[in-house]
Amino acid sequence: MRETSVGTGSSQQGIQKGPGKGGRVLASHAVLSLLALLMILPFVWMVLASFKTRAEVEQINPVPGVWHPENYLRVFEQIPFAKYYFNSVFVAAWVTTLQCLTSSMAAYAFARIRWVGRDAVFRLYLTTLMIPGVVTMIPNFSLMVRLHLLDSYVGLIVPAAFSAFGTFLLRQFMLTIPASLDEAAGMDGATHWQIFWDVIFPLARPGVITLAVFTFMGTYGSFTWPLIMIKSEGLRTLPIGMMFFDSIYGKQTELIMAASVMNIVPLIILFVCTQKFLVQGIQLGAVKG
Repeated sequence: MRETSVGTGSSQQGIQKGPGKGGRVLASHAVLSLLALLMILPFVWMVLASFKTRAEVEQINPVPGVWHPENYLRVFEQIPFAKYYFNSVFVAAWVTTLQCLTSSMAAYAFARIRWVGRDAVFRLYLTTLMIPGVVTMIPNFSLMVRLHLLDSYVGLIVPAAFSAFGTFLLRQFMLTIPASLDEAAGMDGATHWQIFWDVIFPLARPGVITLAVFTFMGTYGSFTWPLIMIKSEGLRTLPIGMMFFDSIYGKQTELIMAASVMNIVPLIILFVCTQKFLVQGIQLGAVKG
C-alpha cells in the first residue's frame, strides 16, 4: 500500500508540473516566432516592393495595388545582369576554393604538427584579425598595381584567398579529431600530406563546409574591393552593377528590389541546404581551445 501511494504521489506531481512546463515551452515558441517575424519583415517588404511601381514603393501600403512582374525583365534589359551574376559566382567560387584549401593546410600545421614556436606564430597570426580591412586595402591595391593585376579576375581573387579566421576555425575543429589517427597513419608509412588529405581533411568536412559557406556569402556580396579594382564593365560583380539603378536620373527602387531578390535567393538556398553542417561545424569547432 505504501509503494502504491508513493507511486500515486509521484504521478500527481508529474501531472502538476506538466502544465507549467508546457506553458514555458509555448511562451518560448511565441517569443521565437515573434523574433523570426521581425527578422523576415525586411525580406517580405523587399519582395513586395519588387512588384510595385516607383510611386507605389514610396506609399505606406505594403501590398502592391497592381502587380508588376515585368520589373524583373526590366532588370535584364537595363543591365547585363547575367554577366554580373556570373562574375560574382565565379569570383566567389574561386575565393572559396582557395581559402578552404589554404586555411585547411595552415590549420593542419598549427593543430597536428609540432614545431618550435608553433603557438607563438599562431598567436601572431591571430593578431591580424584585429587589423581592419580598410587599413590593408591600400597596400593590397598598391601590390596589385605593381603586379599588373588591376582590373582582372586574379586581382579580385588572390588577395582574398587567405584567411586568418578560416585557419582559426579549422584549427579548432581539427583539435577535436583524435591524435591516434595520425599515429596509426604514420606507423603505416603515411606522409604528412597523406595524413592531411586522406585522414584529417575528410573528417574536417563539417568545418570546411562552414568556412566555405561563410566565405562564399561574404565574397559574393563584397562591394568595396571590386569597386576599387574593377574598371571594365564586363568584369563588374552584382553589387557594383546594381549601382546603375541609383544614378543622377533618379533611384529606381523597384528595380533595385527586383535585382536584390534575384541576388539573395541563391544565398538563401545555399544556407538552407548546408545549415546542418553549419551548426555541426560551429559546435565542434568550439570544443577545444
